[in-house]
Amino acid sequence: MSSAPEALRRDFGGDIIEPGATEYETASRTVLAAGTPAYVLRPASVADVQEGVRFAVDSGLSLAVRGGGHGFPGFGTNADGVVIDLADLGDVQVIDDERHLVRIGGGATWGQVVDALAPRGLAISSGDTKSVGVGGLTLSGGIGWKVRKYGLALDNVVAVEVVTADGGVVRASTQENAELFWAVRGGGGNFGIVTAFEFVAHQTTEVFFGTISFPAAELGTVLRGWADHLRDAPEELTSTVAFANPFLGGPNAPVQVLVAFDGADPESAAEAIAPIRHLGTVVEDDVTLKPYGDVLEEGLTPPPGIQIMTRNAFVDEDSVPKVLQILAEVGASERPPVIAIRSVGGAVARVPADATAYSHRSAELMFVTTYVGPPPAIEAARPAMAQLWEDLGPHVNGAYANFLTNATEEDVAAVYPAETYRRLAAVKRQYDPDNLFAGNHNVRPS
Repeated sequence: MSSAPEALRRDFGGDIIEPGATEYETASRTVLAAGTPAYVLRPASVADVQEGVRFAVDSGLSLAVRGGGHGFPGFGTNADGVVIDLADLGDVQVIDDERHLVRIGGGATWGQVVDALAPRGLAISSGDTKSVGVGGLTLSGGIGWKVRKYGLALDNVVAVEVVTADGGVVRASTQENAELFWAVRGGGGNFGIVTAFEFVAHQTTEVFFGTISFPAAELGTVLRGWADHLRDAPEELTSTVAFANPFLGGPNAPVQVLVAFDGADPESAAEAIAPIRHLGTVVEDDVTLKPYGDVLEEGLTPPPGIQIMTRNAFVDEDSVPKVLQILAEVGASERPPVIAIRSVGGAVARVPADATAYSHRSAELMFVTTYVGPPPAIEAARPAMAQLWEDLGPHVNGAYANFLTNATEEDVAAVYPAETYRRLAAVKRQYDPDNLFAGNHNVRPS
């Protein structure tokens, strides 16, 4: 009988990268994490993905799945295990022009999607970074510059193709394997490897996008006015506030209000954005009309020796004033974290909380605190981070998996409310009873 490695080399049609290979150093790591896997597999087909899953099971090695490789916890690599890197499964095809139905390979990045759809005048609500993978972002949510008008990325998915732990291929939609379809939309990579998504895209125009900046001294006033406006603003307007950036002056950094108005009509855009321009003393305003694809950023790789510690939570309407007060005080303190507050609501809130495994539909805001620096600086920041989150605790809820550095049980409980977790655990038991797909914010089989 052939050993597992012999069978892999015989039957696997993609690249097999092992320690010592020229490309191993690059292939073994993700954007934010180093790893030492025994095998990095780059499938050339869905059949190769199946073979890779069977190999991981037969060899008894841990399995990591990589899309774009941008996850903060480094789920896309491991130590002494198997990595299935989907980079070569990134085709983007419009398969139904009338319905704007798009089939996207599980290894595609959002930059590839934009490049494929822009010539057709189409777009999909995505994140804000070109090199981020479609799979990782979508399976846990997808909050970006079209979120208030078109919802989360996962709200635009109508079907998925999944390789499960037994090496089989399953299609899931509202008509087929509906419970699995519910679970993958918010449940991350817990249930298998999504080798293809079917999205409904929308017709798009250019968008008004840019930054309106205010002095740091006006932080509190700007935050309150911004949140009040976004509560009732047209859904074409999505916005983020960023402040306390250490590279721009820390507590003296300007308050940057990033705006994206989804539409090319200058009068509508000006009317929607005007209340933000009137929040304080504008020191910069570079809002211009540009293609949607130009709004997405290029992903950055931290220099060697630099770590990132990030945490986030959601805020419901009643808690907005108190949370903004706490964040403004921290932003004005010595050595604050970078703080970014994102508007949600709109189309996100119109989806019932139990329609997908993404449960945080009632939130008005989602905010992120981030420390960046060498390990000693990160360690020195931990007490302040702990105090900040102790102060915020009574006023916030949940967490967005895509912006978490860690995947502790506490983190998992924040991502998945108790009832959602119980339902996910039942799906996990059906499709992955041995928890092969554990490299994520893990839901254990019930």
